Amino acid sequence: MCHQFGDQDVVRDSVEGFAQVQVIRCKAAVAWAVGKPLSVEEVEVAPPKAGEVRVKMVATGICHSDEFLREGGIANIDFPVIPGHEGAGLVESIGEGVTSVKTGDKVILLCVPQCGKCIFCLNPESNFCLKAHFHESQCVLPDKTTRFTCKGKQIHHFLWVSTFAEYTVVPEYAVAKIDAAAPLDKVCLLACGFSTGYGAAINTAKVKPGSTCAVFGLGGVGLSVVMGCKAAGASRIIAIDINKDKFAKAKELGATDCISPQDFTKPIHEVVIEMTGYGADYTFEAVGKQETLAAAMTSCNVSTGTCIMVGVQKAGSMLTIDPMLLLSGRAWKGSMLGGWKMRDSASKLVSSYLEKKFNLDVLITHTLPFPKVNEGLELLCAGKSIRTVLLF
Repeated sequence: MCHQFGDQDVVRDSVEGFAQVQVIRCKAAVAWAVGKPLSVEEVEVAPPKAGEVRVKMVATGICHSDEFLREGGIANIDFPVIPGHEGAGLVESIGEGVTSVKTGDKVILLCVPQCGKCIFCLNPESNFCLKAHFHESQCVLPDKTTRFTCKGKQIHHFLWVSTFAEYTVVPEYAVAKIDAAAPLDKVCLLACGFSTGYGAAINTAKVKPGSTCAVFGLGGVGLSVVMGCKAAGASRIIAIDINKDKFAKAKELGATDCISPQDFTKPIHEVVIEMTGYGADYTFEAVGKQETLAAAMTSCNVSTGTCIMVGVQKAGSMLTIDPMLLLSGRAWKGSMLGGWKMRDSASKLVSSYLEKKFNLDVLITHTLPFPKVNEGLELLCAGKSIRTVLLF
């Protein structure tokens, strides 16, 4: 027999008095090949297996990493694939053994899982997890199969979450229950953009009060870095981008100075050093380009500066730097998802948002219906949006 969950068809078979969840047919944005526009297709979403959760998506942000995937800039991605990783929704059904969420719960999907058992999950100073995509492909679920099919073909997952679909299936350790009062069209940004940038300042850099920061790149992540630096008490925040249209937003969020490399004949790191004396105490690269990463590193205080790599570099990128930059005392660190253990932290971040300790809403410049996903990507690439949220 067929029941309704939202607007989509859900097939359930009655077995010995119990409802057995079956395949859902719904819409998803499929990347069939590198460089091709996403195609909104009808897909079949299989039921969750043991340890898995099927989620009805409500909202998802568009992150540059999704465009990066479409362009072929992320390693070890198998096509066709459903992108998206910054989403929130409702639990539609759960597989055997799932205990942390139940049907109807509001959840945030986690592009960096937290299994809670590996050496890194057990380390309070790490938010890495051995289940993460650095160790094994997340284009398939842990049992090495997918839950998506389209036109008779297997469709791959992205980072286990694939939020550009009306329904998706994820491992239990890639989903976190949140407050029922949370507006999903706002807190979806906690799944990546805001948490990544804000946490890079708060958790990874541990910005000190009175310090000087320089932020390279003023997209959703970079502006969230600005918010984190301000929250940490930085006395000077230098915001750097070639798109001056973003300067007003940066100043609204706490930037004290806004500069464009295109306004100077000298390298931008020399400009930052001149502005700060010996370099910034903390620099953040939120662009994902080799040249800006090198500039951020060189812009650090010559002795005690810390450079935080936040942006995702193109697959196969190699960076050449002068080792003396490090020998003199600078530190160079990476920050993945802002250092948060997200299964532990998602509900706390949502609570902080609800208590108005930070404002996600200012990052959302566009809201579009899900079928306009390509329009959202175009706004991103044209530099016209900070964050576009797609509504299902």
